[in-house]
Amino acid sequence: MALPHASLALESALRQVAAEIDRQFDLVLAVPDDPRRSLYEAMRHAAIGGGKRLRPLLVFATAQLFGVDRTCMARVGTAIECIHVYSLVHDDLPAMDNDDVRRGKPTVHKAFDEATAILAGDCLHALAFEILADEATHADPFVRVELLQTLAHAAGPSGMAGGQMMDLEAEKASFDLPTVTRLQAMKTGALISCSVECGAVLGRVPVEGRKGLRGYARDMGLAFQIADDILDAEGDEVLAGKKLRKDGEAGKETFLTLLGLDRAREQARILVDQAVEHLKNFGPEADLLRDIARYTLERDR
Repeated sequence: MALPHASLALESALRQVAAEIDRQFDLVLAVPDDPRRSLYEAMRHAAIGGGKRLRPLLVFATAQLFGVDRTCMARVGTAIECIHVYSLVHDDLPAMDNDDVRRGKPTVHKAFDEATAILAGDCLHALAFEILADEATHADPFVRVELLQTLAHAAGPSGMAGGQMMDLEAEKASFDLPTVTRLQAMKTGALISCSVECGAVLGRVPVEGRKGLRGYARDMGLAFQIADDILDAEGDEVLAGKKLRKDGEAGKETFLTLLGLDRAREQARILVDQAVEHLKNFGPEADLLRDIARYTLERDR
């Protein structure tokens, strides 16, 4: 399916990366002929097919700047997607967002049951670190350790999980703009930044050489979340493949409620321009990263 407003290069990259990530999941989640069968089927239900695969795409788009082997990129992208998918499985549970549909199909606890969904999320979380620790991901143990530390930090209390806790608290409190910005930088932005960072780690870019890429990831991640808030308020549930308008119903403060629609759109455009500017030291080889940033404003899902 063609993506509206996406460049041909971006469309092609999205298709290739999505197919590669599905192949990786198909390999690592082969269903065993034993009592764990339904667990693996639940993991496959959550992980294979659907989704934007934005985080793996960012790994590929960054790592290819530095001539990284495509197999390494695919394994790291799959590990990060494991964390993203596990978070969706757990977020959809009745104790969290209580959603029935994800990526256009029943959520895992609806397709299976709550206990299986919890275990499927747990296993996807563990699988991410198993993949990164494997020599097949990178021959250099120092690179593997840095990948592990980067993903662990992005997934934990200082990143995605901490942001999710803040999001739960947002239902009971009125957050101001700096607090909402921090929440989203953790809940959504941390894994996006991690994807770009891990691409640089694979490319053996020293920390002092990552400033531009980190700025790109930070600004693009916030623009992505503002666009998500707009989609939640105005989007089509069929195209999105999930329930929308949840934040408004829960009374949460978002970029949209705090800024208003016009200011939110303008802020997202400013952030995308800033993200692209952070790549000024790269030439045409970074055009895919630029296309990804611009597409955050145009997507419909």
